[in-house]
Amino acid sequence: MQYKIQENLLQIQEEIAPYKPNIIAVTKYFDENAIIEAFTAGIRDFGESRVVEASEKIGRLPAEVRDNSKFHFIGHLQTNKVRRAVERFDVIHSVDSLKLASKISEVSVEVGKVQNILLQLNNAGEVQKSGFSKDELFEAFADIQKLPNIKVLGLMNMAPLGASVNELEFLFGDVRKTKEELEHKFDCNLNELSMGMSQDYVVAAREGATMLRIGRKLFS
Repeated sequence: MQYKIQENLLQIQEEIAPYKPNIIAVTKYFDENAIIEAFTAGIRDFGESRVVEASEKIGRLPAEVRDNSKFHFIGHLQTNKVRRAVERFDVIHSVDSLKLASKISEVSVEVGKVQNILLQLNNAGEVQKSGFSKDELFEAFADIQKLPNIKVLGLMNMAPLGASVNELEFLFGDVRKTKEELEHKFDCNLNELSMGMSQDYVVAAREGATMLRIGRKLFS
């Protein structure tokens, strides 16, 4: 199957200008040929949400693509899949509890790696989605910071499907403000905000996203 990735990427970049967040190509529904084509179009960051399938897919990539790309885990991570995730992924976006962060830390120490993570904030309070509430995040943050062999890069958020522009502006803006509050309270630098997908990336970019997770819009 042939995709129009270069054309779609240019359109996305025009729509979010003057902002220049990093675009993560979400390839969870696509095979390694889509990753290769996206790599050829200039994309170097790829997002997956199933550990086992992604590990096998990444393993089938040509060495040039695999060695010169970053792989982001963006789905819900079960503790029994942490080892494979740490071994395969450069960044884990969806850390939603102190328990999960502790397990990632434990495995990272064992394999001798510093694992980059983002903390998932569920500020819309959706019961069907994982993530910290704001209170839970502030309560757990100091303990997470102390864990060895993990580096907290910032926050990750998933807005509700069908949210209005006003709702998106509020939620994404609230994630940005929460990041700033954490930086001030805990004297740290959180440089990344992973928020915005195919249906809401323009608003996310405008509200300060540094990473956009885009699949369908790139691979249509």
